[in-house]
Amino acid sequence: MSDTSLIDELPGELLMWVLIISELLVFGAGLIAFMGVRLTDPAGFAEAQSHLYRTGAAFNTAVLVTSGYLAAQALRWRRVERRIKSRLALTGAAALGIVFLIIKGVEYTGKAAQGITYETHPFFLFYYLLTGFHAAHVLAGVAILLLVTWRDDPNNIEAGAQFWHMVDLVWIMLFPVIYLLG
Repeated sequence: MSDTSLIDELPGELLMWVLIISELLVFGAGLIAFMGVRLTDPAGFAEAQSHLYRTGAAFNTAVLVTSGYLAAQALRWRRVERRIKSRLALTGAAALGIVFLIIKGVEYTGKAAQGITYETHPFFLFYYLLTGFHAAHVLAGVAILLLVTWRDDPNNIEAGAQFWHMVDLVWIMLFPVIYLLG
């Protein structure tokens, strides 16, 4: 019998896992509420959804998945003392996070130009809340990635990558529900 518990075997920091689980619960609750309200007006939600920039959102999915790969590679490279490669990968992951935010900003600007606000339809209230909250997490994640690029201890990189993967996972949940589910 081993003296280690399942918690001891988790990679990374326990508090980061607590943060990740709490954030996933918050986003999960938002998606459940979105789906519940959607049931009250499926035609209205479908019509509102038709105003979204699905190509940009799909591209943003590729951007975040690629940045997650770079964050994972950064940790792998730092553990084998390939520090410059690790730092370049972290910088690339952060840069892709900024690309995500620029594309999201273009999308929001397009909605504003069309006169679409959170008051236009309940769909857009959820759209702005969920994607805006996610964008705030992307911004925080970019800051974390840049911080761990500077303070590139493997434990720091692992914690930063954990957060960044949570940001990726949340987008992977948001994208199909908000942009594709008809």
